[in-house]
Amino acid sequence: MIENPVSERTNKTKDTNFRDEVLNDFWICCVSREASLLGRREVLTGKAKFGILGDGKEVPQIAMAKAFKKGDWRSGYYRDQTFMFALGLATVEEFFAQLYADHDNDPWSGGRQMNSHFATPLIDEEGAWLSQIDAFNISSDISSTAGQMPRALGLATASQKYREHPRLNAGTPFSKNGNEVCFCTIGDASTSEGIFWETVNAAGVTKVPLAISVWDDGYGISVPKEKQTTKACISKALEGMKYEDGLNGIDIYQVKAWDYESLIETYEKAIAKCRETHIPCLIHVEECTQQTGHSTSGSHERYKTKERLAWEKEWDCLRQMAKWMVEKGIATQDEIEEIQNRAKSYVRECKNRAWKAYFEPVRQANAQLGAIFQKFLEEPNHASDIQNLFNEYKGLINPLYAEIVQIARRLRFLVLGTQNPALSELEAFIDHAKNIAHKRYHTHLYSSSKNAAVNAPIIPPVYSENAPLVNGYEVLNRFFDKTFEKREEVYAFGEDVGRIGDVNQGFAGLQEKYGESRVFDTGIREWSIMGTAIGMAMRGLRPIAEIQYLDYFIYGLQPLMDDLATLRWRSNGIQQAPAIIRTRGHRLEGIWHSGSPMGMLLSTLRGMYICVPRNMVQAAGMYNTLLMSDDPAVVIECLNGYRLKERLPDNIGEYTVPLGVPEVLETGTDVTLVTYGTCVRIAQKGVELLKQKGISVELIDVQTLLPFDLEHRIVESLKKTNRVVFLDEDVPGGATSFMMREVLEVQGGYRYLDSEPVTITAKAHRPPYGTDGDYFTKPNPEDVFEAIYKMVYEAEPGRIHYSL
Repeated sequence: MIENPVSERTNKTKDTNFRDEVLNDFWICCVSREASLLGRREVLTGKAKFGILGDGKEVPQIAMAKAFKKGDWRSGYYRDQTFMFALGLATVEEFFAQLYADHDNDPWSGGRQMNSHFATPLIDEEGAWLSQIDAFNISSDISSTAGQMPRALGLATASQKYREHPRLNAGTPFSKNGNEVCFCTIGDASTSEGIFWETVNAAGVTKVPLAISVWDDGYGISVPKEKQTTKACISKALEGMKYEDGLNGIDIYQVKAWDYESLIETYEKAIAKCRETHIPCLIHVEECTQQTGHSTSGSHERYKTKERLAWEKEWDCLRQMAKWMVEKGIATQDEIEEIQNRAKSYVRECKNRAWKAYFEPVRQANAQLGAIFQKFLEEPNHASDIQNLFNEYKGLINPLYAEIVQIARRLRFLVLGTQNPALSELEAFIDHAKNIAHKRYHTHLYSSSKNAAVNAPIIPPVYSENAPLVNGYEVLNRFFDKTFEKREEVYAFGEDVGRIGDVNQGFAGLQEKYGESRVFDTGIREWSIMGTAIGMAMRGLRPIAEIQYLDYFIYGLQPLMDDLATLRWRSNGIQQAPAIIRTRGHRLEGIWHSGSPMGMLLSTLRGMYICVPRNMVQAAGMYNTLLMSDDPAVVIECLNGYRLKERLPDNIGEYTVPLGVPEVLETGTDVTLVTYGTCVRIAQKGVELLKQKGISVELIDVQTLLPFDLEHRIVESLKKTNRVVFLDEDVPGGATSFMMREVLEVQGGYRYLDSEPVTITAKAHRPPYGTDGDYFTKPNPEDVFEAIYKMVYEAEPGRIHYSL
């Protein structure tokens, strides 16, 4: 740990040695600067792949760290290394371990993220929540520019909810009366992203304790801020959102990145007010510099004038802080240089230790392969090829583990079939490498704790003889009512969710019953609605966040695919956010109210579960399963099913629907028909038509696309029928192709096929408006009949006498 991080020092009082505090702050800044310089060198000399560094932003981050208290949150980006050093949340060795992608010694991502992507543990190895009120909380960083903004809104919103509902604080590890501030950092150029404006507007409207720091160095890579921001000043551009008494808004502060005293004063004042009042604030830190350019990918000398480069050198925050220290008599120039030299040596030593820790296991693997190689060099078969490969292997300088394993696998290709006893040793080496790789890179996509969604107890619905027949939306309404009654940590929000109870009445009357704080409306801002869900879920709340229609999902897709779906994986299992995203889709009316882009979701949301219930009884059971779990998911209700009648289970709010378990809705012997969602009703009608021709269809509802048929029930059906059809209303090559691969390739169903597998999908274009356009674009019962009839006719022409 760096000497005396800010977190181990008390706030300045009259009894505090101010000089020592300033000197130590300067020491941390110098250490961070040297880490940036050496980090760049490690990349340019080939020992690391890429560097994104925090030089030129050190002093403001010291000030921010002083205002950061235990229980607070950071939702930042890849320039905040000084802040992490200052709070004692990062060591220089850990910084370099992540730069080297050292899976064993990178505590924030297990070698999965590039450098300066930080995270602190929120859960233990068993998946239980750790105390957040006793920790400095760092939400796992992502590289997407401004991608941290929506999550920051959610983390701040959680403080608001904990303050509004004091009973939630009692005995929980998440909050102390909602006093926690979310610190969000962003580069000035990234404020041009739409989600920045959406988040700032939402924070001002909702009044949540969000403190945004804008590091303004004048450039977005090579593009100056004059081409990025109105008036070339983000604080001026935001003046219309400035807080006014009697209205809402945000407080705005401006401060120079090189002014140590003003920075500390500004952060102390801004955060204290934000913490007490929950009025969000933006701290515009101007005149930051880039001492080495944007990243290791190039030099800023390519696009900055000599005058600009000279200015950046002069107004480097470390240089200005050193001058101020000398002017104030805090340190002499000799003392300044002694600190700088000591920082150079310290960082170099830390870097060397980090490299040794990373490379020693690689060196051992390299030596092991070298010994195995020697046993094959005299192999008579392929001797020249083996020697050439050996020469290539010996030519590697500081080889990576992947390069060593690659050579080993190629050696195995050459010696397959030989009687050399070293072959088994080589194969064991390769198998061990694959096992290591699986643990390093392929784990923690989903929860494996006892609370994982796939481990939820199976509780079937119970129906009495007089179970009422109700509208589908009434089933959901009863379920949500029961859930809100017994679980105070559950919240629901989205466009029109609050006052009118959503556009299809699933929450009708529940805002009035449970309060506007728990069931609330938002603006039309899907991106930040998703971020709100992510941040709230990271802090122990259970949000059900709505995207009104599946067609609008694209607006909220980025935070789900980049942030929520990857969170557990990219943090190497130390963070989670069990948010539930509610939406409705499939067929209804028109181009933008009848979408079913399931292939898009399957490709982008790995790390989340995708539930596709055929009716609202099933949907309610899936929601209950998810609320018992620690996995995030999206539930896609059938858009045209809210007015269809369903029997209301007696145990609504208690039963569950297991994820990854298809249901056989009708048994049959001729063909297996696999579908989900709204298409289940289409399939059922088609099956009835086929019965008239004596064709027996086994109809299977997959129920969830992720996870998909964990028990391989579909292939068991295929063993019986030897024919399979996949039906949905995605475009050709969408989710039906996914299902086909799962059944035929993953489950090995190709072995049992007697006929070519068939997919029935919508057309490649969007569904037109009107009944006619819908009928000829989306699959219908007649399409199901024709596809299966043709399949059976081709297989058994003697049985089916008439072709179509």
